[in-house]
Amino acid sequence: MPDAAELGRALRSRVADERVLAALESVQRDAFVPEHLRARAWDNGPLPIGDGQTISQPLAVAHMCELLAVAPTDRVLDVGTGSGYHAAVLAWLGAHVWTIELRQRLAAVARAALDRAGVTNVTACVGDGCAGLPDQAPFDAINVAAAGEEAQLAALLDQLAPSGRLVAPVGTDQQTLVRYARGADGLVRTEHGRVRFVPLVSAPPPGADWA
Repeated sequence: MPDAAELGRALRSRVADERVLAALESVQRDAFVPEHLRARAWDNGPLPIGDGQTISQPLAVAHMCELLAVAPTDRVLDVGTGSGYHAAVLAWLGAHVWTIELRQRLAAVARAALDRAGVTNVTACVGDGCAGLPDQAPFDAINVAAAGEEAQLAALLDQLAPSGRLVAPVGTDQQTLVRYARGADGLVRTEHGRVRFVPLVSAPPPGADWA
């Protein structure tokens, strides 16, 4: 059965940042997958977690974390908690993470997983991730783990600190991983390849039971 060290070895040729590799090897990914899938927890692939959501592929998490360049003193916002795994990796890299999930049930499962994995520097919130957390802004790094249109990121970009970075998959049918970096002359936008993420949703559809 694969383990954390084996996953780290598999990713080493594709991930240059040693801190990111250390985070992936240190965070207990098996704490964030459904019990019946835990034998596959250390595979380098996404896994279903319920509610039509997935735990992201470790390589995708690593790539986004590298682009965010999270420093140990950084305040981080994570949009789309999902399983809680991405928030846990960001918490290993930064000082504190605020993570937002629209689905109450999923948020509760993620909070339990974070506790099970011993992650103490994550504040889990239920709400509209597209609105961010203006009361806690500004953030040094913002991670968006779901794909939407660029216009959906406007409120989040406003919550970036000077020199802050935001990484998000942008697009619907064709998704591109995009990095925004705030500098003295404004935002610098760069593209970093095709990706595939679940859709970024800002409100439950009418009649949906997401309690």
